[in-house]
Amino acid sequence: MTYGELWRRIEQMSAYLLDVGIEEGEVVAVLMKNSSAFIEIAFAVSHVGAVFLPINYRLAADEINYICSDSSAKLLFSDTELYDNAIFCNSILLDADSQKNSSTLARNHRKVKVRPRSPDELFRLMYTSGTTSRPKGVMHSYSNFHWKCVDQSIALNLNNENRLLVAGPLYHVGASDLPGIGVLLRGGMLAIMREFEAEACLCLIQTERLNCAWLAPVMTAALLSFPEIGSFDLSSMKWIIGGGERTPEKRIQEFSSVFTHAHYIDAYGLTESCGGDTFMDPGREIEKIGSTGRALPHVEIQIRDEEGNIQDVGVEGEICLRGPKIFKSYWQDPEKTRNAFYNDVFRSGDAGYLDSDGFLFVTDRIKDMILSGGENISSLEVERVILELSEVDEVAVFGILDPKWGEVPVAAIVCTSGKSLDLDTLKAHCRKSLASFKVPKGILLKEALPRNPSGKILKRLLRRDVNL
Repeated sequence: MTYGELWRRIEQMSAYLLDVGIEEGEVVAVLMKNSSAFIEIAFAVSHVGAVFLPINYRLAADEINYICSDSSAKLLFSDTELYDNAIFCNSILLDADSQKNSSTLARNHRKVKVRPRSPDELFRLMYTSGTTSRPKGVMHSYSNFHWKCVDQSIALNLNNENRLLVAGPLYHVGASDLPGIGVLLRGGMLAIMREFEAEACLCLIQTERLNCAWLAPVMTAALLSFPEIGSFDLSSMKWIIGGGERTPEKRIQEFSSVFTHAHYIDAYGLTESCGGDTFMDPGREIEKIGSTGRALPHVEIQIRDEEGNIQDVGVEGEICLRGPKIFKSYWQDPEKTRNAFYNDVFRSGDAGYLDSDGFLFVTDRIKDMILSGGENISSLEVERVILELSEVDEVAVFGILDPKWGEVPVAAIVCTSGKSLDLDTLKAHCRKSLASFKVPKGILLKEALPRNPSGKILKRLLRRDVNL
């Protein structure tokens, strides 16, 4: 599709939105797998001055209904295959053919005048996945999205030669924003996969000579473990952005042996910041192993203690962010908004520290920090040690309630193909590098670790599975 054709489709979709009565400031939701129509709708919604709301299609019907209700969405576009979950009363179903040519929805082709928006007006709502409560609506302004695009253009040197693989779900900040549709700002190309599948992904890289991508860690792992990966020409790829968890050194080395012309960019970001607040410098992946890189040009990172005091270099605390790409408030929730900020500095809820070169090291989710006998245990520290075992492919360490210690650490492990591991072997290995209170007291062997779409491990689900 050319830029000219994209523009015509956006105009036609804009005309359709006006025909069905969408007004300025109203919310239009999308419950769809990836397609060109997804992006056409996103731009058309902004074209008419409305607010775009992408919804995670993996959610249950009641969760989707909650989001539509909480956001006061006026209209919902849905895949026909997701019909059972599209229970919102005002839904438009789009089959595969309609998504290939969504402009056919328009009753007539006419030019639609753009309704101007100011920088601080609402561009998009994105709901974060809930943990103990309902998900929160993150309000992205036009300014937030603009500065996200600007900063990532600088950091990644985006230009019209970028040919971006879009394999993650577009409802997620990783696929849509890292750098996602921001590539269009620089005249680049998006190659959109409806859903991720390892072999199809490798074929697309080869045939379309794709040169950049964002992939959740589980996707990268799937590519690297694909048996026939050596038969594909992957020489066009220049960089792949990961993130979502600490990337083991062995995976970075494996990546470099397969994608011989590319570098792996560890990153850190959140829905509240439109993703991508830090990127790893090319060539420093091993030197700074465990780091997610340095802050983008207009992002300030502070490390603060429990009282909000800024910490010195090397001292762990809560990762806090300030800058024009950071959101300002949650949708209709002033209390959660107040609790999420120190004045204009956003509290991420993640723990970490900065080294003397400004590289960020994420050590844990604060709420995932294990408190055992009055001692803090960083799950990532224990995971780092466990990953040294050749029997371990993936690991997640988390705390469970204990009557004596309050909490004790447990390790959920995916073993390397053809290998196994028992608790005694695990404990013996960990005692070589860790204090005794940090050594896992239980082991949970899994075929796969539960993850959200961005690749982050869902430890709350693992806790439910523990049966020591």
